[in-house]
Amino acid sequence: MRELLFLTHRLPYPPDKGDKIRSWHMLQYLSRHFRVHLGCFIDDDDDWQHTRAVAALCASTRFVDLRRGAARWRAVQALLSRQSMSVQYYRDARLLQWVASVLSGGKVRHALAYSGSMAQYLDGSTGRHLHRVIDFVDVDSDKWRQYGDSKPWPLSQLYRREAQLLLQYERHIAQQFTASAFVSSAEAALFRQCAPMARRKTGHFNNGVDAAYFSPAMAHAPSGPYAPGAQVLVFTGAMDYWPNADAVQWFVASVWPALRRQFPQLQFYIVGSKPTPGVKALGRVAGVTVTGKVPDIRPYLAGAALAVAPLRIARGVQNKVLEAMAMGKIVLATPQALEGIAAQPGLELLLARDDVEFIHHAARVLRHGQGDGTAMGLAARQLVLQDYDWERNLRALGAMLGVPADAGAQAGTAAAAVMPPPAREPST
Repeated sequence: MRELLFLTHRLPYPPDKGDKIRSWHMLQYLSRHFRVHLGCFIDDDDDWQHTRAVAALCASTRFVDLRRGAARWRAVQALLSRQSMSVQYYRDARLLQWVASVLSGGKVRHALAYSGSMAQYLDGSTGRHLHRVIDFVDVDSDKWRQYGDSKPWPLSQLYRREAQLLLQYERHIAQQFTASAFVSSAEAALFRQCAPMARRKTGHFNNGVDAAYFSPAMAHAPSGPYAPGAQVLVFTGAMDYWPNADAVQWFVASVWPALRRQFPQLQFYIVGSKPTPGVKALGRVAGVTVTGKVPDIRPYLAGAALAVAPLRIARGVQNKVLEAMAMGKIVLATPQALEGIAAQPGLELLLARDDVEFIHHAARVLRHGQGDGTAMGLAARQLVLQDYDWERNLRALGAMLGVPADAGAQAGTAAAAVMPPPAREPST
């Protein structure tokens, strides 16, 4: 079996947030076709308990403790030079040494970097002899541009600087590597505009959803977090992620008061780990509950009348939207939250461009109950089953790495017995 070096900026387990969901499924797929040598950072002390589950899929591993103080200092030093803060944050001599050791034997001929910051370990002479693929996932430089457009000075200037330097770096990597991957056709198209010199080497593969886990059957569970008959709107996501925090803060300020006047008993649940102080403060608003981390988000989705995704800044694909759709829920989302998701507004979900449309659509669903949502929920789930299957979508990654098109079924059967059971996937 061929050997592959896989580098990730975070331990790909448990799959409890967007990047870890994608990298975990990638690792499972890769382990069926290669002897995988995994090098990654661990930025959460709780993740050390999961290293054994990850190592079970790998020929060798190197888990590096991300020392946040040192990483931040490297990012600050990048300000003194023409270097990207994001890239320097993840530059570590220990991982550099391990990569050199793995490659020194000459057996590893394929390499995959997950996220742009990890490509630095394969850049230049280090990886010149390798078949190198970079999964950028999103066009991160454009996300920093959006941050710059949304923040006051001097943060706006700092973020715009990072956007420019990161784009230069992304272009450089895309030219050096064999292929570049993104999470959606929309992200790939944007990058082709930003880096036309690499357009022929740029592709994508969609995320997937565990549709057996995120199933409408949860709606019939005997118990849930809400009182019988309660009308609830729900937002799910990692609440230390600024676009998520910005989304719920805008929603509570601009949409929630009008809905509460129409529906005095209405509740809004913000479900997700590590809420920022600003998000926690929303729990003092009448009808708003901030849960923090929960063991299972499915009951919160299942019992809600509506899943909302009021993101104003977004890149890539929102797993929170796909998971709610997989459960047959009505989703009300902004255009930004739907980027990369091939759903038709009015058929498979609802689209709101501003606070007026959010209030209108939400009130209509709340007045008519679940009756109007049955067909939409069924259509939403069907779209997920059709377009967001992990095994099928990961074949595009396999093609970038030279995996034969007919290799999937045989390898999947052989690997099934050795794979650890995945952790259940909360939203991102």
